[in-house]
Amino acid sequence: MTETATLSVTTTEASRRENYHEADVVVVGAGVFGCAMAFALARQGRSVILLERWMHEPDRIVGELLQPGGVAALRKLGLEQALEGIDAIPCVGYNVIHQGTQVTIPYPYLDGTGRVICTNRGESAEGGARPQGRGFHHGRFIMQLRRACLAEPNVTVVETEATKPIRGDHSDQILGVEALTKDRETGEKRKDYFFGHLTVVADGYASKFRNEHLGAKPVVRSKFYALELIDCPLPMKGYGHVVIGDTFPVLLYQIGTHETRALVDVPENLPAASPAAGGVRGYITNVVVPSLPEQLRPCVLRALEDGRLPRSMPNSWLPPTKQAANGMVVLGDAMNMRHPLTGGGMTVALSDVVVLSDLLSPEAVPSLSDVAAVQSAMDRFYWRRKRYTSIINVLAQALYSLFAANDRQLRALRRGCFSYFTNGVTEEPAGMLGGVLQNPWVLTRHFFTVAFVAIWVNAVDLVTANPLLGIFMIPVAVVDAVLILWKASVVFLPVAWKELM
Repeated sequence: MTETATLSVTTTEASRRENYHEADVVVVGAGVFGCAMAFALARQGRSVILLERWMHEPDRIVGELLQPGGVAALRKLGLEQALEGIDAIPCVGYNVIHQGTQVTIPYPYLDGTGRVICTNRGESAEGGARPQGRGFHHGRFIMQLRRACLAEPNVTVVETEATKPIRGDHSDQILGVEALTKDRETGEKRKDYFFGHLTVVADGYASKFRNEHLGAKPVVRSKFYALELIDCPLPMKGYGHVVIGDTFPVLLYQIGTHETRALVDVPENLPAASPAAGGVRGYITNVVVPSLPEQLRPCVLRALEDGRLPRSMPNSWLPPTKQAANGMVVLGDAMNMRHPLTGGGMTVALSDVVVLSDLLSPEAVPSLSDVAAVQSAMDRFYWRRKRYTSIINVLAQALYSLFAANDRQLRALRRGCFSYFTNGVTEEPAGMLGGVLQNPWVLTRHFFTVAFVAIWVNAVDLVTANPLLGIFMIPVAVVDAVLILWKASVVFLPVAWKELM
């Protein structure tokens, strides 16, 4: 096809999108997944309409830490420029502070093929390089993704609120979505209709379409309450911090040169955060602040001086659902969520786009109106994505259970986990946290090794606590061993089953 002919086709498709609201693909939601998916499909030559309720810069308190696996996915999609010009801060790993003692967990060295190189603690790997994540203001990153879509000739972006699917008169096939678009002159909202061979819904954690299309509901056990700390002296520069004291986990990471995000986990119905105890602000002031490293306390107290309740987001778990591709697919956080403790959400979303855009490429699926071909692609996508999503999702849920330990066995597992890291076993765990190690069996091996380390640490503590009576504590240690292993299985196996099956 000549350049003139190509320009003519592009112009015709743009006119079709703008005047008749028809395209190959309608994408609902211009967030991380929606923008990346629209961009990837457009780069393959698909005609795309991208719908977003509100095109102004979003102001959210999550989606601010992109793991190295997500950075690599951005690069594969040709969207690495989205990290430029937004004051994104490099992140090289985690610093876990447990009862005042800290251990650093840097991302592992990778070889030229992206394989994790295991080294002894403190050593460097010849020829290897440590990958980096990025911390940033969520809204700035989203606006960069949207600019990339606006600059793509195969994408038309429309500010409108999608309300429900459009179904065929004689079948259950979904033809697009009905929406409400504000008239720029009158300000009134009017019904609008957008049609595509395939509708991709990526309308986030509070999806309007999830219940009807998937029949799934997220499980919420807690909320993250957010503070923005200014010029806060973090214990380790360039690391995300997890603080585990006598409270539930606190997560800190830089999102700008001067700004640090602090996320305080508050379980539902926590007595220490009840109105009688001073509410969430009282809990943070009286319980959380004393558990933090001393250098952080003034910054947190200053962030509370405005007297307002910190903004919050629910910490949700939503296992993936296999779905019928009857003209519509629900993806991103609308389809699959995990606890944000490990910051894996955007990495899952962008990695999903890499896999699905490849499965839906014109070479694999010449026409998106071919329902059988799209269904086949979605079936393969459901299973192929598990090699990375199962690790990130299960790890997030399992680590939250350990870090928010509320019984004796979970606290023993938490001590075992910290001891595991302290003894230098960090490369593969950090690779899984960072989304660069994609082997679910490695996660299983490490998790149950941690369980046996916890059993050993607990037994040593029992026997050495009272040297004179230590030998009589051996039966207790044996009983504890059974209970700890059982608790580890209860924490890990149900989540792994739902994520892997």
